Amino acid sequence: MVYSESSTSASSGCPLMSRVAVSLKVLTAAGPAGRSSPEGSQVLSKKKLQDLVREIDPNEQLDEDVEEMLLQIADDFIESVVTAACQLARHRKSNTLEVKDVQLHLERQWNMWIPGYGSDEIRPFKKACTTEAHKQRMALIRKTTKK
Repeated sequence: MVYSESSTSASSGCPLMSRVAVSLKVLTAAGPAGRSSPEGSQVLSKKKLQDLVREIDPNEQLDEDVEEMLLQIADDFIESVVTAACQLARHRKSNTLEVKDVQLHLERQWNMWIPGYGSDEIRPFKKACTTEAHKQRMALIRKTTKK
């Protein structure tokens, strides 16, 4: 996925998404010493993916198709997280995408936590407390189903 201002802002309708996508493009396009890398539009490069595989199993080699698929999945994941975080920021009526927006989406949808960032501000899911009337109805249902 190539992050461009026109393609992302038109598809999501979120001005934050276009700014974040342009920032991602700038961050990932600059290689060492500011040079542009061939994998500039990808968050995860083939070299980094191969290094990760070697770290897990030095004798393992991925097929070209598998590498491409994993890189595409990583790009899609980043795009979906950024889009959802932009929607959360917009829901807060903010023009700024903050870590807490990304953090909230990752915690709730993917059960992932960002290392180094506490979740003090993010309240855990609260299970709806059951009312006395609900408990009585459930007891009646259980009683009638036993017969």
